[in-house]
Amino acid sequence: MSIACPVNLDRDKLRSEVRATYAKVAENPHGEFHFHRGPEYAARLLGYDLAELRSLPQTATAPFAGVGNPYMMDALPSGGTVVDIGSGAGMDCLLAARRVGPTGSVVGIDMTDAMLARARSGAVEANLPQVRFEKADMTGLPLDSGSVDVVVSNGVINLAPEKEAVFNELFRIVKPGGRLQFADIIVGTELSEEVRSNIDLWTG
Repeated sequence: MSIACPVNLDRDKLRSEVRATYAKVAENPHGEFHFHRGPEYAARLLGYDLAELRSLPQTATAPFAGVGNPYMMDALPSGGTVVDIGSGAGMDCLLAARRVGPTGSVVGIDMTDAMLARARSGAVEANLPQVRFEKADMTGLPLDSGSVDVVVSNGVINLAPEKEAVFNELFRIVKPGGRLQFADIIVGTELSEEVRSNIDLWTG
């Protein structure tokens, strides 16, 4: 199955549409969207602990729109460095911060200003100073090579038109012996050029 984008896909427009969609989620997480959101969904369908999610600020949990639970794969190392690619409002980052503890660090990466604002507010409210958030694209991370113990991502890599570049960047930042823990959406059949050129389907 090909992972290449159509030649005529407007990648800048795609990024703009993704930003616009998730800015709307950040501004009104209870609005009308075709995908699930929020802590109850995360607990009911994805295996998160609802009591733990309810102990986090709603600023961070209400806009959650992930598709899985990367923390079911393995425990995070105490004192480790974790990066969340496409961190949104920061729910997974706050969970990671609790797991790595005060001697660890967590960096959330997102490209949507409204999500970053919510995420930073949530980290302050949760009193987790070991978390910070940076605005960046997945293909150009503001992190040193070999500096990260675990990279997590939840339902975001599928939105990237240059997936090979994304994985190259993830492998660049992870330490030798580090790992990737991510949940995402895949399709099991080859999609037509027409479908792959439809930006509305990409942003969904």
